[in-house]
Amino acid sequence: MEALLSQFTFLSDQALQDKNFDPSTIEDLMKLFELESYKAWAAMELEQEKEVKEAEKTMRQAEDYLDSVMEAAMDEFRLFEEEMEHMSMAERKGLEETAEKARKMGNSMEKAANFASKKYFEAAVNSATASMKTWKGLPSNKVEESLNAEEIKQEIQKRLAGGMEKP
Repeated sequence: MEALLSQFTFLSDQALQDKNFDPSTIEDLMKLFELESYKAWAAMELEQEKEVKEAEKTMRQAEDYLDSVMEAAMDEFRLFEEEMEHMSMAERKGLEETAEKARKMGNSMEKAANFASKKYFEAAVNSATASMKTWKGLPSNKVEESLNAEEIKQEIQKRLAGGMEKP
C-alpha cells in the first residue's frame, strides 16, 4: 500500500508538471488501489473467520469443562444421596430394633404384673378367708358353711370382671 501511495504522489506531481500527461495511468493506479483494498479486506475477513473458529473452539472447550464439572458434581451428589440413604436406613433399623425390644420388655412387664396381681389377689383372698375363719365373733360352723374359699374367689373375680358391680 505504501508503494501505491508513493506511485500516486509521483503521478500527481507529473500530472501537474506535464501537459501531455495521460489520465488513464492514474485510473490504472486506482484499480491497483481497489485490488489492494480487496486483498486487505479478504485477509481481514480470513483473520476474522480464524478468530471466530478459535473462539468457537475455546467455547466448546469451556462447555466440555463445564459439562465435566457438572457431571462430577452430580456424581458427588448421587454418592452423598446414597450415603445419606444408607445412614437413614441404618438409623431406622436401629430405631425399629429398639422399639421391638421395648415392646417385648413391655409385654414381659405386663405378664409379670398380671402374675403378681393374681398372686396378690390369691394371698388377699386366702388371708381374708383365714381371718374370717379365726374370727371369734361368729360361730365356727356358720363361717365354715358360708365361707368356701373357692366361691369367694369366684365372686370377687366376677365382680372385678364386671366392673365392680354389686349383685
